[in-house]
Amino acid sequence: MTMIEKHKHSSKTQNFKKNKHNRKNKISGKNINSEWIYGIHPVLAVLANPKRICIRIIISQKTGAKFKEKIELACKNRVKKPRLEKLDKEQINSILPTGAVHQGLAILAEPLKENSINTIIQKSNKKEDFTIIILDQATDPRNIGAVLRSAAALGAYAVIMQDRKAPHLSGSLYKAASGAVEWVKLIRVVNLARTINSLKKAGFLAVGLDSKAKLTIAQANLSGRILLILGAEGSGLRRLTRESCDELVKISVNTESSSLNLSNAAAVALYELSRKNS
Repeated sequence: MTMIEKHKHSSKTQNFKKNKHNRKNKISGKNINSEWIYGIHPVLAVLANPKRICIRIIISQKTGAKFKEKIELACKNRVKKPRLEKLDKEQINSILPTGAVHQGLAILAEPLKENSINTIIQKSNKKEDFTIIILDQATDPRNIGAVLRSAAALGAYAVIMQDRKAPHLSGSLYKAASGAVEWVKLIRVVNLARTINSLKKAGFLAVGLDSKAKLTIAQANLSGRILLILGAEGSGLRRLTRESCDELVKISVNTESSSLNLSNAAAVALYELSRKNS
């Protein structure tokens, strides 16, 4: 096979895969830029967010008996009303990813507008206490979702993570976040160390969680604009990220127990920060 023939064969293969993907999206009613979000709390949060463009809602008879009136009211207040469809469980399963815990409810929505670091800095200028979480090489969507949920509950404004290795928004992440994606800004950046330094120049104190640190987060004198930086489970903070930190702190745990996972560590650290600022 010549180089030209190989190129033509490769192009045909790519086009076939692309067309197959588009046909699948057409069958499920999904636009290329839209995403299925499932579960009662995530869907209700999407409907409560005026910045979301919602396209289609699918609901089972059992869930509809409890939430149909509430969902219809939320849809009524929208400029562009999503299509509401009653489907049985098997039909919903065929549309959503395999194993999706949808609780009989899912919504097809356009992605939220991406946020920038400059926007976050401008927002922080109006606040004395302002917390941002930075995740260094976090890869588990459920863990990231749980971090977002803790951020919403304990007052962190944004979560920043790497664009290259971090997972894309998915139904499982939305489910774990339990609606927090709608209220906590999620920002992807190319270079984490550069982003940390930019935020430090804007007046943030970079605080990294490190199990080998001398001080616990409860002992450290932390207040004001804080970057709470957490590394991946097992490997922790990378060298460049650690060197970008102004302070390293740890969470006090029972020495006989295993270390906390990423989302639990974020929740404990955020609680300590919120307690100091209250």
